[in-house]
Amino acid sequence: MTLNAPYKLRPLAAVLLACLLLSGCFGKGKTKKTAPDFSQSAEPDKILYEQAMADLKKGRHEIGRITLQTLINTYPDSEYLAKAKLATADSFYDEGTSSSLTQAVAEYKDFRTFFEFLDEAAYAQYRIGMAHFRRMEKPDRDRTHAKMAEQEFQEFLLRYPENKLNPEAEQRLREVQEVLAEGDFRIARFYFLKDTDNARRAAVLRLSEIVDRYPLYSQADRALWMLAEALARSEKTQHLAPRYYSRIVQDYPLSSYVSDAKQRLVKMNVPVPQPSPDALARLQKEKEMGREKASLARSVLGMFKTGPDVTSAARAGKPNMTPPSEAMGGESLVAGGNLSVSGSKATGGAATPGGPVSTVSTAPGAASPSTSQPSAAQPQPPAPESVKPAGTSEKSTKDAEKAKKEKEKKESSSKKKKGIRKILPW
Repeated sequence: MTLNAPYKLRPLAAVLLACLLLSGCFGKGKTKKTAPDFSQSAEPDKILYEQAMADLKKGRHEIGRITLQTLINTYPDSEYLAKAKLATADSFYDEGTSSSLTQAVAEYKDFRTFFEFLDEAAYAQYRIGMAHFRRMEKPDRDRTHAKMAEQEFQEFLLRYPENKLNPEAEQRLREVQEVLAEGDFRIARFYFLKDTDNARRAAVLRLSEIVDRYPLYSQADRALWMLAEALARSEKTQHLAPRYYSRIVQDYPLSSYVSDAKQRLVKMNVPVPQPSPDALARLQKEKEMGREKASLARSVLGMFKTGPDVTSAARAGKPNMTPPSEAMGGESLVAGGNLSVSGSKATGGAATPGGPVSTVSTAPGAASPSTSQPSAAQPQPPAPESVKPAGTSEKSTKDAEKAKKEKEKKESSSKKKKGIRKILPW
């Protein structure tokens, strides 16, 4: 019996071996991935920043921003805090959608506020202008982002005059001002072609603003010509026209309107000025750089574009750095439609239809005379003697109203009686 014992244990051993094999097969599985633990790392903020930047480079903007926000919230004193804030703003800017560009502007402004002492603050200011620049619409559409871009680029150039991004910012500002000037020019041309008194006043206001605020505009010489012609058509403003004919000869010596402007000046017995050397040098430089002029073919092609066409913008010359709110008033239409001229420059005003056109000259800095409001010290006209006391007039008014009500009551009752008689003849 002892010799047969090993043979009896063989089935049991086989069963145990099978169980072990089955448990090994079912026990194998995929290893569960867990989030990396940076708490034990020497530089966990650096690892978070590098991981976020890797995600952003691969286009995973939301994941990258979540990692950057984790870095900002967990390590507020990290040396990577400023880089994380700037990378967050850049991620919104790179997405390029309308909502993301709006968020990018907010993030760049936060960075500029909290880290204004860093060199990257200038970069953030430049990107704010570029975010509005990318959202600009055509000249005849909404001008909100064009005006915001002009303001932000002007602020960049004034705040950081020695920054390496200045040449790019100046060119972008020239392109923005080209779009703004083109929008004003289209409106001015509409009023100029109508050639009525009120339309002519509106055209003068728009054109004067163009030639003073945007001298680098591609059609500034044409705007000067239209402005001079509009002023020359009225006897009361034609003495202002030579000023703008002279500016064509001085500031745009290569313009096709120079010969006609000289003829107008000779006809008005006004001396013909000499071309400005600075203006001549600037125009020669633009000609060498191949500045493109607006054309009908380009206008047709621009209809198929979603954004504005800035190929006609100047490539040389300093853009206007004066904000619109600080522009000095020159020519304006006061109440009654009178043309008021003060100072040496005209930036436009509000047109009021009706009334004659008159010229009022004032010294620079002096208060402009106004015909719309009477003087505070002007005496009131005396009341006529025939006016009765207030008590008597009130009493007579009440009596008249009472008599009127009684008369209406009698008429109403008589009409009712007539109606009853028609229905009931007896």
